[in-house]
Amino acid sequence: MAEAAQAGMGGPPVRLAVLGAGLIGKRHIEQVLARPESELAAIVDPSPAAEALAAELGVPWHQSFAAMLRAGRPDGVIIATPNQMHVGNGLESVAAGIPALVEKPLADDVGGATRLVEAAEEAGVPLLVGHHRRHNPLIREARRVIESGRLGQIVSVQGTCWFCKPEEYFEAPWRREKGAGPVFLNLIHDVDLLRHLCGEVVEVQALESNALRGNAVEETSVILLRFASGTLGTVNVSDAIAAPWSWEFTSGENPAYSHTQETCYTIGGTRGSLTVPQLDLWHHPTRPSWWEPIARERLPTSVEDPLGLQIRNLCNVIRGVEAPVVSGREGLNTLKVVAAVKQAAATGRRVEPACA
Repeated sequence: MAEAAQAGMGGPPVRLAVLGAGLIGKRHIEQVLARPESELAAIVDPSPAAEALAAELGVPWHQSFAAMLRAGRPDGVIIATPNQMHVGNGLESVAAGIPALVEKPLADDVGGATRLVEAAEEAGVPLLVGHHRRHNPLIREARRVIESGRLGQIVSVQGTCWFCKPEEYFEAPWRREKGAGPVFLNLIHDVDLLRHLCGEVVEVQALESNALRGNAVEETSVILLRFASGTLGTVNVSDAIAAPWSWEFTSGENPAYSHTQETCYTIGGTRGSLTVPQLDLWHHPTRPSWWEPIARERLPTSVEDPLGLQIRNLCNVIRGVEAPVVSGREGLNTLKVVAAVKQAAATGRRVEPACA
């Protein structure tokens, strides 16, 4: 597969249109322009700012997907529009037979996401989801170590997603309403990584609180996860805590955030434990026993921008030489787990996400 991907690099650049020129859309545009395998075909966004950006970059600008199609068909599209538009834009791409990378979350509800995924699968149109952290070399190495058996049987996993959103963040009214809290906006990435590393989630319990700010949306949630393998997990997320233990701070992935040397996930097995993202592997050199010495081994890894690697994967999927790292179905299953977290917190009951 790797050799095939390299062979695909010899062809002409893949022409990608970006729908939505907001913060994440601009980051995608930067990566499309920077990658040798891709070419920016158009920016699709009705705003004057998007029109100005397209003029600055010397690329076509269109107000809508339909207008883009009338002007010329790209090889693929990146959908970085507001969440509520993802399903509509995705269905337009499927109807046109154009492969699409849809930013996370795939939709703002499970029903819409299901319609989109089923439509893409029925039509045979590639659909990818922008859970870009899976592309990070740190995560690739963590998964490789787990699959190698060096940790033994995975028993438990802990995840921490603590950060502090300032008061001015909530001046926009929608950020104080249901659906805009850290579970849907932030934790969805962490849930996706834990699924990727530990397997499918089959049961969820959760509590949440808005006691500090009193907004309609949660600010803190504590979650229990049962994986299909029998592994148990705990995840604690809050956007009201001044702390260094989040993926944003620990991974160094995004230069907009401070880079700490802390841990945000700990994965424990019968033969060893692994911290992420530092990739410290702790094990007993002689035999697993608390009476025996324990040693730390820091695993080596490379540093590459996962957004750029995601663009490379999209291009290779379009060329037919790679499978999606995060398919539409995978994005749907992650969304189902997050929806189950919200349902469990609201009802006080255990919820089974019914991932397929």
